[in-house]
Amino acid sequence: MKKITGLFLMVIILASCEGPKQDNPFFSEYITPFGVPPFDEIENKHFMPAFEEGITLQEAEIDAITDNPEPPTFENTIAALDYSGNLLNKVSSVFYNYLSSNTSDELQAIAQDVAPMLSAHSDNISLNMDLFERIQSVYEQKDLLALTGEQEMLLEETYKNFVRNGAALPEEKQERFREINQELSTLTLQFGQNVLADVNSWQMFIEDEDDLAGLPQSLRDAAAEAAKGEGKEGQWLFTLQNPSVMPFLTYADNRELREKVNNAYINRGNMDNDNNNQDIINRIIDLRIERSQMLGFENYAEFALANRMARTVETVESFLKELWEAALPIAHDEAGMLQEQIDAEGHEFDLAFWDWRYYAEKVRKEKFDIDESEISQYFEINNVRDGIFMVVEKLWGLQFIERTDVPVYHPDATAWEVLEADGTHLGILYMDMHPRASKRGGAWMSSYRKQHVDKTGKFIHPVITIVCNFTAPTAGQPALLTFDEMTTFFHEFGHALHGLMANTHYYSLSGTSVPRDFVELPSQVMENWAKHPDVMKEFAVHYETGETIPDELIDRIMASSNFNQGFATVEFLASGLLDMEYHTLTSYEPFAVEEFEDMVEDKYNMMDEIYFRHGSTHFQHIFSGGYSAGYYSYIWSGVLDADAFEAFVETGDLFHQETAQRFREEILERGGTRDAMEMYVNFRGQEPDIEPLLRQRGLIR
Repeated sequence: MKKITGLFLMVIILASCEGPKQDNPFFSEYITPFGVPPFDEIENKHFMPAFEEGITLQEAEIDAITDNPEPPTFENTIAALDYSGNLLNKVSSVFYNYLSSNTSDELQAIAQDVAPMLSAHSDNISLNMDLFERIQSVYEQKDLLALTGEQEMLLEETYKNFVRNGAALPEEKQERFREINQELSTLTLQFGQNVLADVNSWQMFIEDEDDLAGLPQSLRDAAAEAAKGEGKEGQWLFTLQNPSVMPFLTYADNRELREKVNNAYINRGNMDNDNNNQDIINRIIDLRIERSQMLGFENYAEFALANRMARTVETVESFLKELWEAALPIAHDEAGMLQEQIDAEGHEFDLAFWDWRYYAEKVRKEKFDIDESEISQYFEINNVRDGIFMVVEKLWGLQFIERTDVPVYHPDATAWEVLEADGTHLGILYMDMHPRASKRGGAWMSSYRKQHVDKTGKFIHPVITIVCNFTAPTAGQPALLTFDEMTTFFHEFGHALHGLMANTHYYSLSGTSVPRDFVELPSQVMENWAKHPDVMKEFAVHYETGETIPDELIDRIMASSNFNQGFATVEFLASGLLDMEYHTLTSYEPFAVEEFEDMVEDKYNMMDEIYFRHGSTHFQHIFSGGYSAGYYSYIWSGVLDADAFEAFVETGDLFHQETAQRFREEILERGGTRDAMEMYVNFRGQEPDIEPLLRQRGLIR
């Protein structure tokens, strides 16, 4: 046998290392239109090696920063840190979008392994004392540095984030801090997986057609198709997906079945199975209290709010209570109206929360001659999409071109190139509209690539996605959206615009990287155009006849717009108050979730007829999302969006070009490069006023 030389051995080793990397699409530049991920090439086996390599590469980049013999500067420390982690960002964006919108048992298993690994890596950066000393050195001389406003914000946020992530803790506490972070990363992931498992496992088959009484034909057809797909042709299947459960609660005459569906819906994550989230909630709250107090805060809410527009617990609680006191009497009046309807029909039962939507729809139809199934005929999903395109083009001149040559991650998704008015490329937008078992519930926007300028000075265009769970088409009918789904489409598109129009230098400040109670402004302001009569008439046409939505129907919609707003506001605020009650706890004692919710209901004199919009065990916003001690943000941003839309109304032109451009330049393009209130005032000329929101919701008597 010939002796293997050292050089030949090195070649063999290099070849063995290069082979798997060359087969892994994450390890090379994407050769696709616009550099989008090559979804058709990505397999589950590629994720873990890419995560591991991404961590290794970023560790080397951090070492290069800390080993730099030159004194710390903004460029060699703060900017260098922001530029690091490209491969990790690349694989994370695909993996976590897959996990939400196209998940599988294998992906969920990978996520369980990756979560503590990423948590440890994050802590290795945040708790790197050599790195923090360099950051602190630059921070302490910030007033002497000739930094741009964006650079000042990046420095401020970098230093603050390190402190909030334990960098200033004594060394003896850092190990415990790491343990908490790793456990929380796993718990929050498991919480969401449990909710999805309950949604996917619960089914109600109806065999007797009489039990379908009251349900619109479109829902019956969808339920029949769903049952056929499960091998039970001739039956009807209802699930806990929103397009199934909400119409059932709204229209089904069978009260017993409404109660059954309602109880299953509110008990997601709280059923007698392995997906029960009660223990997870207890543990999350315990760990969040401990972690916050390690950092010098009395409770988790105090910690979270220090980094948001509201700043203090007192501000949020005062805000929520002001709205609660305005909405609760109206909700009581509404409950009385619904009870009168029940009594008038000769029933001898008290209104319960599985009755509310059903009787509200009856009263609304009687009082305003409004029927949701009539309205939805004018909101075929493609017409709504084109209406959004029209609004955005009138405001900012953007154009949307569907691209069938761009890879998509699922056959349901479509890809669109977004162009500026002059035809230059702005970004890529994916849209994925309907429910499936591999997709979590709700609607959201995310990114596969954030806009930024890389370290070579190249402008990187964004790749954005919006994912929804809207009513699906059936064999005999296209997807017809409810009024709420239509406005949600506009809402998520507003988030997408925030990502698409981003125009910042640094990755960590781009797009939606803003305080949690500011991020909903660009989305919620879009809802104002969705609901405006003049705008509706430009896109709402009957899916069969092509007839424009009649003025008299719009008048009925507008007349009913504040109907049931007491319920909607109280239901939302109840969850906001529940969130704050959990996160203002200063010590932990084991609790039963139902008893904790009962305590909150008693404290705020909550109505028995209304349940929380999100009950604890399926409250993904706060236990597996980014809205912990922040669910109030939606209605806080409601104040901002109502006031911001007034800026257009005041001009007499809903598409006022100067106002739209100012909104783009001061809000949509800026990301997190300025203080949120400063950005708002720069746009509006004043701080927001709560009165437009109260007026919008009919909460002023």
